[in-house]
Amino acid sequence: MGKFNGVLLASDFDDTFITGDLVVPPENLRALNYFTGEGGTFTIATGRAHPTFAPYAGQVPFNAPVILSNGSALYDFQAGRMVYETFLPERVGEDLCQLARDIPEIGFEAYHGDDIYAYQPNAVTEAHITRAKAHYTQLPIAQMPQPWSKVILEQDTPVLRRVQEYMLARWSDHYEVIFSNAYLLELTRKGSHKGGMVRYLADRLGIQPGHIYCVGDNQNDIPMLAISAIPFAPGDCAQAVKDWGAQLLCPCREGCIAQIVERLDQLY
Repeated sequence: MGKFNGVLLASDFDDTFITGDLVVPPENLRALNYFTGEGGTFTIATGRAHPTFAPYAGQVPFNAPVILSNGSALYDFQAGRMVYETFLPERVGEDLCQLARDIPEIGFEAYHGDDIYAYQPNAVTEAHITRAKAHYTQLPIAQMPQPWSKVILEQDTPVLRRVQEYMLARWSDHYEVIFSNAYLLELTRKGSHKGGMVRYLADRLGIQPGHIYCVGDNQNDIPMLAISAIPFAPGDCAQAVKDWGAQLLCPCREGCIAQIVERLDQLY
């Protein structure tokens, strides 16, 4: 029995576990080897879908299924299978057609299994796909196969703020609409978010709510920070996370995950 038996640590991936230039601080790896060696459970909770996270999975010492697609999917990389997944409602295609008519500068990626379909790809799309080491097929909205686990809406931040307000004013009963960074606005089924899937995973593993710890840097992480016994964030997180009231750590590049493990070492 290790000192961290029954403890779950869930971390966002980009700009929390791994830096903006895709470097994993070595402090994080050393700390997680200690944490999991002492019985702790570590996982990633990322906005990335399976095809965009899989190329990086080998760099992460997780020992539990990984939360993907902003909380729409739980994937067991050790077993090579999807554990649980939710999908956007069928109406999403028609709703996005209306959105595109009213805010014509918007582009988006739609995720169907391991396939990515793009509508009106722009510079943000190209940068995102390149960083993710993925590829897409460009199609009209009506021709994109469904179901979709998530959609990423892409444009400059002021446009995306308009899109978020537009969608929440009309369809808040059907969708979660939340930023994962300043240029990516994530669309998932209502109730599908990181917090819900972290709780689902904890229940599946028999981990009590008081022993769940989460860390993230952006608006889409707030639902899991809300269920964390101590909500952690890297010091260079988005202002929305600071305003929400997360406990700030050192910046991502300095190894904020290692700092959490140090805190847990004192608690347990």
